[in-house]
Amino acid sequence: MKSLKEHTTDVLIIGSGAAGLSLALRLSDNLNITILSKSSINEGSTLYAQGGIAAVFNKSDSISSHINDTLKAGVGICDPEIVEFVVSNASHCIKWLENQGVSFDTEESLDSNIAHYRLAREGGHSYRRILHVSDATGMAIETALVKKLSTHPRVKVLEYCQAIDLIISNHVRWSGSKRVLGAYIWNRAKEEVELYQSNTIVLATGGASKVYQYTTNPEISSGDGIAMAWRAGCRVANLEFNQFHPTCLFHPKEHNFLLTEALRGEGAYLCRSDGSRFMTKFDVRAELAPRDIVTRGIDCEMKRLGMDCMYLDLTHWSKNFLSQRFPTIYNKLLTVNIDPTCQFIPIVPAAHYTCGGIVVDKHGKTDLEGLYAIGEVSYTGLHGANRLASNSLLECLVYSWSAAENISHHISTTSKVCQIPPWNINWFNDPDEKLILRNIEHELRSFMWNYVGIIRTKKRLERAQHRIELLHNEISRYYSDFRFSKHLLEVRNLIQVSELIIKSALQRKESRGLHFILDYPNMEVDTFPTILEP
Repeated sequence: MKSLKEHTTDVLIIGSGAAGLSLALRLSDNLNITILSKSSINEGSTLYAQGGIAAVFNKSDSISSHINDTLKAGVGICDPEIVEFVVSNASHCIKWLENQGVSFDTEESLDSNIAHYRLAREGGHSYRRILHVSDATGMAIETALVKKLSTHPRVKVLEYCQAIDLIISNHVRWSGSKRVLGAYIWNRAKEEVELYQSNTIVLATGGASKVYQYTTNPEISSGDGIAMAWRAGCRVANLEFNQFHPTCLFHPKEHNFLLTEALRGEGAYLCRSDGSRFMTKFDVRAELAPRDIVTRGIDCEMKRLGMDCMYLDLTHWSKNFLSQRFPTIYNKLLTVNIDPTCQFIPIVPAAHYTCGGIVVDKHGKTDLEGLYAIGEVSYTGLHGANRLASNSLLECLVYSWSAAENISHHISTTSKVCQIPPWNINWFNDPDEKLILRNIEHELRSFMWNYVGIIRTKKRLERAQHRIELLHNEISRYYSDFRFSKHLLEVRNLIQVSELIIKSALQRKESRGLHFILDYPNMEVDTFPTILEP
């Protein structure tokens, strides 16, 4: 037994993307905030978000149109009340973000000298409503928020620290209702476990796309928050709906580079190697159909032709247009010797967004008192069976505002409320440990891609379920016996979330949105979110 280094904080925010950083800024004037970042403070999915934020600022657009587009993309299982809540609160959250230093692209109006937002259009949207900062919107948001927080006296940032598990009241002597009391933390720099006590913890850890072999997400997207919340007793929902982005660059030197939806919104075409288009045979909206339809179209055409990739055609655009509107993409392609003005860009679908997650209410509150979840880690009811493009950053902003309002009114600031049991360390090192963990992760991500991917069957899902049970038993033994590492903690969480995805997929006896299963190709008349209870 070893005593832990103990810390206290009013609010512990686990995750440092748009949701977590926005919440920290909104709360930091009156509370002491600790932000836990698994990598550097600005690393995460937000940093790589190219497209932008969906919101109604076009005079010909309307809130009702944005709501209808979201409901249509969600294929019947969005929560209409939540959709209206998020869309209706977009404008003031956008204005707040601008006040933090984010400058969205603008253009002069034809009838005045007043600058208006330069709005883009993406798949599934009826109007131009995507606010952006060229093709690096996420980077602009992340950079502005980090800058704003860097000198704040009440905000403490812990980089390269991972949450291991939540501490809940049934772990200790406790007379009140079940609630969160803190979290065990793995400090990678010091290689030791630490304890953070807090009556308010917010999970803002992002999604779980790293369960798949091919993903547009950074390496840290390993489903940590979902796995921790499940182990603490929280419900999860809709984890069978994993969004695959249609256009990830297919290149040996760039495995995770996303080619934004906005390219197709501006008129880019999907084509075969000979330049012929194919999306019109899958949907009348062609390249502007929702992502699940476009992804299946690409996957179907690749399999039909026995090809490793399809292509994106930008050759009808000028160098000047590309370099000004999509500078990040244009310059990246040049570094891998692709000139998009005269060459087709090789693309493949890749896992991109986790539409399900931890069940929360309108304020981001989970089933566990004192525990909140916001951003991609959560299930709010906004996305349903498929996410409408650029609604994800919007959800982060609206829920960080809503959670901040709730926390501010209900928080009880932290005091040392209980004696946490000492940490039981019985570790030993094994020279083969790293190799074994790599093999486990490779096996997991490979069969998740092949059996629980874009197109599924009951037989494949059952095979994946059998494999995940074996891996679960194996990683449990490693977790108990071997020294902690970033990789061990991530693999443990990846296995847990993969198990939940498979269970959710097996429960849904229909094809809907992102869940397409050949055994049940049709949609049921009456359907509901898939909710799993611990």
